[in-house]
Amino acid sequence: MTTVPTRRLGATGPTTSALGLGAMGMSDLYGPADEAESIATVHAALDAGITLIDTGDFYGMGHNELLIHDALRGRDRDAVRISVKFGAQRGPDGAWLGYDARPAAVKTALAYTLRRLRTDHVDIYRPARLDPQVPVEETVGAIAELVQAGYVRHIGLSEVGAETLRRAAAVHPISDLQIEYSLLSRSPEAEVLPAARELGIGVTAYGVLSRGLLSGHWSPDRELHGSDFRGHSPRFQGENLAHNLALVEELRRIAGAKGASTAQVAIAWVAQRGEDIVPLIGARRRDRLTEALGALDLRLDQADLAAIEAAVPVGSAAGDRYAAAQMASLDSERHSA
Repeated sequence: MTTVPTRRLGATGPTTSALGLGAMGMSDLYGPADEAESIATVHAALDAGITLIDTGDFYGMGHNELLIHDALRGRDRDAVRISVKFGAQRGPDGAWLGYDARPAAVKTALAYTLRRLRTDHVDIYRPARLDPQVPVEETVGAIAELVQAGYVRHIGLSEVGAETLRRAAAVHPISDLQIEYSLLSRSPEAEVLPAARELGIGVTAYGVLSRGLLSGHWSPDRELHGSDFRGHSPRFQGENLAHNLALVEELRRIAGAKGASTAQVAIAWVAQRGEDIVPLIGARRRDRLTEALGALDLRLDQADLAAIEAAVPVGSAAGDRYAAAQMASLDSERHSA
């Protein structure tokens, strides 16, 4: 049986399991999910030793937080680290309306989150994106007041660049940066990861399977539900998809030689990029969770890493990870001159 090791999130953050469970797909953005199976998957993750659960107050407009509350009923709350993103504004039709990280909005959002989770604190609280209308110092300052009041334990950030990290860390210690990082998404390596390490900030990496592309389970003729954002993601379109799946076949060959699955190699690659990185696994089913946990037993040596780099070189992905408008709004994608 796999024993889940632990890692500390940065110099000041909490100690968590070396893999975290990302719960977004249980409520939103990846098409319909089975709620009973989702809760069973959370239970299986906890039983296996996963202690970090990541959510957002806008995942299913509160549904995800309510689901996590249901899944944690009867469990030891203090044994779990709940990470919550806030600030994304959405309409009743699910439309994305921007971000609000003003101090008053920060505190209001947390009040609703605490009520939905039925808890007296959130372990890590972070804006989902940088609000271009609000200096990051004001947002972090507001969360720092919530830390002082005992409602929040640690402050995190999401998808911000190196300069924003430095400005935020000057206000209050930052436990970790959440950012997409995978074999197909390696832009953080240029500036963001070095800055995080310089500042003693950990990384929680989401999208480690590139939204399913690197799972080894994706079929080119798979039909996507209308609510599945991958139907609009550049990497899942036409020639881009064909190119990316060809890369996955090369990775599958390497995985086969290791007696592992494609997903396990992709997860292990991220996990072995540094002890300061905790991959988030977006499993919605127990079988996918079991497969992901198997990555913890996989050791990639230098020959394996070289083969992986040759199979999926830096910059080899076809298509951006988000549509053009979203990419343009990401602070993490603004590189220094």
